[in-house]
Amino acid sequence: MPARGRTALTASLLGGAVRVSAGVLWLLEGFLKYRAGFGASDILLVADSAAGNTRVPGFFAPLGELMRAVPGLFGIAIPALEVLLGVLLILGGGRVWTAIVALCSIGTLMLYWSSDQLIAQYPILVVLSALVLAIPQAGLVGLPLLTRTRHPTASP
Repeated sequence: MPARGRTALTASLLGGAVRVSAGVLWLLEGFLKYRAGFGASDILLVADSAAGNTRVPGFFAPLGELMRAVPGLFGIAIPALEVLLGVLLILGGGRVWTAIVALCSIGTLMLYWSSDQLIAQYPILVVLSALVLAIPQAGLVGLPLLTRTRHPTASP
């Protein structure tokens, strides 16, 4: 195998491993919330603590108000979002789709951080998601590879 082929294969496998690791962490986060009965009261706790917290930037205030207005919706949506991010990262989906999901992952984590919700695995998830963005081949090993149809070549 030529060096370029080995490099591409290594990048695909490494990127895929990083992507799947991020996906597993997101799944664990979402399932933990489901098992713990995460819901409206948890959302209200986050929104209320963010409202009186000087470490929370001002841009979070409108979202905090929305969270207070419909905490039940957010209580369902947050764990569902985490599970969805996990599933999509694990499956992969080509370069563009994987990059979009990795950006959504980083955006979600930044939103959590902006509300002063700091959990040990969030920095790890940001680094893993950033690596998925940095390795263009990260989305190539996964669903796209499994669904690629192989056509037998005709014999001469």
